[in-house]
Amino acid sequence: MDLGEAQSLENDILSQLLITRGVAQDDVGRHAAPTMRDFLPDPSEFRDMDQAAERIAKAVLEKEQVTIYGDYDVDGATSAALLVELLRNLGLEASYYIPDRLLEGYGPSGEALVKLSEAGSSLIVTVDCGAMAFEALTMARDVGLDVIVVDHHKCSAELPPTAALVNPNRLDESDLAASFGHLAAVGVAFLLGIALVRTLRAKDYFQDRKEPNLMALLDLVALGTVADVAALHGLNRAFVSQGLKVLTRRDRIGMAALMDASRLKRAPQASDLGFALGPRINAGGRIGESTLGVRLLTTKDPEEAREISEQLSKLNEERRAIEAEVQEAAESQLAGQHNMAVHVVSGDGWHPGVIGIVAGRIKEKTGKPSIVIANDSDGTGKGSGRSISGVDLGAAIIAAREQGLLVAGGGHAMAAGLTLPTENLTAFIEFLDTRLARDVDRARAEQSMKLDLSLTPGGLTPDLVNTLETAGPYGVGWPAPRVAVGPVRIVKADIVGKDHLRIIASGEDGRSFKGIAFRAAETELAQTLLHRSKGRRFHLAGRVKIDDWGPRPAAELHLEDAAFAD
Repeated sequence: MDLGEAQSLENDILSQLLITRGVAQDDVGRHAAPTMRDFLPDPSEFRDMDQAAERIAKAVLEKEQVTIYGDYDVDGATSAALLVELLRNLGLEASYYIPDRLLEGYGPSGEALVKLSEAGSSLIVTVDCGAMAFEALTMARDVGLDVIVVDHHKCSAELPPTAALVNPNRLDESDLAASFGHLAAVGVAFLLGIALVRTLRAKDYFQDRKEPNLMALLDLVALGTVADVAALHGLNRAFVSQGLKVLTRRDRIGMAALMDASRLKRAPQASDLGFALGPRINAGGRIGESTLGVRLLTTKDPEEAREISEQLSKLNEERRAIEAEVQEAAESQLAGQHNMAVHVVSGDGWHPGVIGIVAGRIKEKTGKPSIVIANDSDGTGKGSGRSISGVDLGAAIIAAREQGLLVAGGGHAMAAGLTLPTENLTAFIEFLDTRLARDVDRARAEQSMKLDLSLTPGGLTPDLVNTLETAGPYGVGWPAPRVAVGPVRIVKADIVGKDHLRIIASGEDGRSFKGIAFRAAETELAQTLLHRSKGRRFHLAGRVKIDDWGPRPAAELHLEDAAFAD
């Protein structure tokens, strides 16, 4: 195959990948290399966006005391860091407030807002929280405090009292604005940043000062978007694609230190944001000090950045150990729930900082929406849930709250949080089963492993991996390509690490390759390849990655399924 034929094949593969992910054939070029220019909407399309920009512009011009009130996860930390840095570049030193997960819980606290007002703040901007904080925002209004809410979680028809509430998931949004409901909060905050700079420009604020470089903030947008498991299509793909380029430059001191702590030497990929950088920042909010993420992402001191990154890495290791204990206890409760639409497990003394991760693990293992609840000694339980495609868990949680089953609750389609009296647990489980059973059955019936490419082992090359990566970044809503390789025979299969299956497979073309299935030791897939593969041929399915541990890069298969070939 000459160079021209190879390039033509790469273009054909790229086009097919985009088309199978819903891109119209005449729109392939725009999606093949997503840019901000091609996907960015006019921020004024969103309700309250212009009011929010005007109010913050007033604070900038009059040098008001402003506090950014963020959530304690990665989306909250990156959203808060983005606005703090933008305001700093506009000449206003804003402060930030991140609540303690254990002591204050999720969302704005009325007591905290009042204290911030008493300390001198005349404007609070909440990020990644606030859309359902009726009581807290009413308390803020009653003391004369202006609060702007920047959020992406589900809203009810009634909205809390605010100076502005910017959220593409408002029920009264236009169809165009609502089509951006997949944005993470940090994406909404970036749009607010554009609106703010535009408003200040119209007021001639930049006659004698340089406009801030908004594109330099896209590393924060990319990290928050991927770590919050936002759907990577449309504008989010442009955010992440361009944000990865900013990350590669390592301009942000805290982000560079975080990459060093993660031992990330090459150019970062979207998967690194979700599996290496994001969990470290999350660890601060889950089991450590909630402000560590924002401090890291806004510091100008390399030594402080190094120290915080090391601290977050240690906390992440602690989080893994705590998570393993809770997961083992949670999974022991699943035996009696085979007929339930949603798995709901609860336990005394479970650390609330890891229940969301455990819910995600159970969801992946069972294929059903899952909620994990940590019971407190005061008779309440704090829960976190993760859903499957096609099942809107956030809407169900809001409905349960409106039915009086929950003290608090909200979220979005794929993830939700809640607080309930433990005495309501049985009624809550029954409510979810009744409400979601049909949706879960339909979603599970439609589940199938879609394959993008079938090849022999000789076709599994680093060049193929690089070609497939050009259709990225990949994530929820824009799945990484799956390939089928075969027929092959299993040359070797064993368990490595704690519970990972490793194989070497060989094809009839004389080529062999390595494969690995993570956390799969007890699965039917692993048991088949370990003990029932002798003399049999298989087609193996999974995602292809570069293995760069050896003297030269090689392609390997991250194994997800297998089928007998004869």
